[in-house]
Amino acid sequence: MANEIDRLLRKMARLRDKERGCEWDTAQTFSTIAPYTIEEAYEVADAIERNDMGELRGELGDLLFQVVFHAQIAKETGHFGFEEVAKTISDKMEARHPHIFGSEDGVMVESRWEDLKAAERQAEGATSAMDGVASALPALLRAQKLQKRAARHGFDWPDTEGPRAKVVEEIEELDTATLDQRAEEAGDFLFAAVNLVRAYGIDAEEALRAANRKFERRFREMEEIAGGDFEQRNLEQQEELWQEVKRREKARL
Repeated sequence: MANEIDRLLRKMARLRDKERGCEWDTAQTFSTIAPYTIEEAYEVADAIERNDMGELRGELGDLLFQVVFHAQIAKETGHFGFEEVAKTISDKMEARHPHIFGSEDGVMVESRWEDLKAAERQAEGATSAMDGVASALPALLRAQKLQKRAARHGFDWPDTEGPRAKVVEEIEELDTATLDQRAEEAGDFLFAAVNLVRAYGIDAEEALRAANRKFERRFREMEEIAGGDFEQRNLEQQEELWQEVKRREKARL
């Protein structure tokens, strides 16, 4: 394994070589390859969802290459290298699992894990509970994380009644918003919806991903039933197809 990691590091260094490397690779910076890093992470998640182990192996390799790419740029600029990256995460895992690697006994619970992460953020100079929630996260996932952080500091409803009422309030405000206000009110509504879902103990990101898959599957089946003339049908006829797909789903259960 070590030999393959060393091989990958050498390949990356060669690609970045100013004289003998690849013109595209040598031109990249942290900022220019960051979108590719995010894309590769999503492709890993997609392979997992489809339970495609062959593709997952390849996608994990692509994601690892992104880590090596960033580490190589950092090494060239004198900040750190791949070894420091590996050491940092190893040290962090040891610190966050004292019940495994240290003298503590017992089982790690989520509250203890969050306490350790909070202590790390404070040691790194955090001044707010909101510090450390990456702005590059998907908006839905980031909303959920921000809300969880606030909840850990007591800013949260005790049940689903409060967030449900807030969703209704935001719908009403969106209904009455002016053209200039609509985007902001739409954002408030979505944020409130995430909060309500979270109050039910549901991961909003996973729930919406599942809903996306269901909608796509149903829409494809509607197109198949329509036999190529889906677009020519009016909305009422398309709704009939939608209901037919739902009936077929129930029959398959």
